[in-house]
Amino acid sequence: MPGRAYAVTTGSGLVAQVVGLADKLQLEVQEQVKVGRRLWGAVRNIDVVLTHPETKLRLGVECKFQGTTGTAEEKIPAIVSDIAAWPIRGIVVISGKGFSPNMRYYLISSGKAVDIEDLEDWLRLYFGLSLVEHTQPALLAL
Repeated sequence: MPGRAYAVTTGSGLVAQVVGLADKLQLEVQEQVKVGRRLWGAVRNIDVVLTHPETKLRLGVECKFQGTTGTAEEKIPAIVSDIAAWPIRGIVVISGKGFSPNMRYYLISSGKAVDIEDLEDWLRLYFGLSLVEHTQPALLAL
């Protein structure tokens, strides 16, 4: 079943999944990195900052889990705006059945969000890591 290895049930579980994947890819990881303040003065933290150890290329990752329908998906457009103000590139990683299909596809098509199931491929491309190692053997024959 696709995605079974990526099943999480909480926001902290999603952060742990991203950190585990970064470790697998041998990326440096920092959690809850302060990146300034929001318009109303609240401190803004990035959930996870990934750094390629050789190139020092960095990526901020916001993790949003939505297990049931609710308000998390309504907050994501504001998060995308916050990311635009960061001093590094950023992306939102989403997981959970609570995101409406319209919001899920809107976010993914924007290039500002990726589903946890697609994150490894996305990170391999972004950081210039080997794609062959992760590609399924059946695809190599094409």
